[in-house]
Amino acid sequence: MLSNFHTHTIFCDGASTPEEVVLSAIRKGFDTLGFSGHGYTPFDSSYCMQDTAGYLRTVRELASQYKDKLQILAGVEEDAEFLLNRKDYDYILGSSHYLRKNGVRYPIDSNPECFQKCLEVFDFDVLSLAENYYSFFVDYILSRKPDIIGHFDLITKFDEMADSLFLKNPDYNRLASAAIERAVGSGCLFEVNTGAISRGYRTTPYPSAPLLDVLKKCGGRVVLCSDSHHADTIDFAFDDAKSILRDVGFREAWTFDNGQFVPYAI
Repeated sequence: MLSNFHTHTIFCDGASTPEEVVLSAIRKGFDTLGFSGHGYTPFDSSYCMQDTAGYLRTVRELASQYKDKLQILAGVEEDAEFLLNRKDYDYILGSSHYLRKNGVRYPIDSNPECFQKCLEVFDFDVLSLAENYYSFFVDYILSRKPDIIGHFDLITKFDEMADSLFLKNPDYNRLASAAIERAVGSGCLFEVNTGAISRGYRTTPYPSAPLLDVLKKCGGRVVLCSDSHHADTIDFAFDDAKSILRDVGFREAWTFDNGQFVPYAI
């Protein structure tokens, strides 16, 4: 089975048109392709969809046009701070892209400079920063129950680019492990996200291997996603991600078929 549910296009901050992505998926032998344009966030329109109606219309037209070759879904990547109308989409991929302090939002994954600002705001107290991120995100996950949880440990995106603040920090790993244990209670799927690998920031997916280990022990379920922003990267590093999952003990991932998420062997 080959599928991806985290896919961006020119309707938000992606580089390819939806049809270019569809044609790439067909060439690569995909079974299912889920589009997940960034849902509109009125407090930050720099990266999100401005024409949601056009996006949904285009994806559904492609789903009809290519139905004999590929299952195509119209999903959305919803930010945890701005909930959307669930009925408009085939699935919700829920993510958290901001830290919040004193009523101000700080984007955590735009670029290393933006994340440096986050560190400054939290006086370089990485545990306080992590607690701020996970407490808000997990509360959202448990109350909203999105179909898929997006890049759970996104705050580690730039951790391999300089001195590690998180991934080699035992105190952080204990905090993040407790957060993922709590989030598993939602019953949601966790994406294993290779997007930061394709963009050169990381060598391993989100969540990190220690968190995947906790996830496996807690009975969590996973779905492979590339967080693709270009037609060429929709299956980026999937073989490596599957190998990591098998090393942790996972023997199946999940995909979408006949209106529901179902497991398949990896």
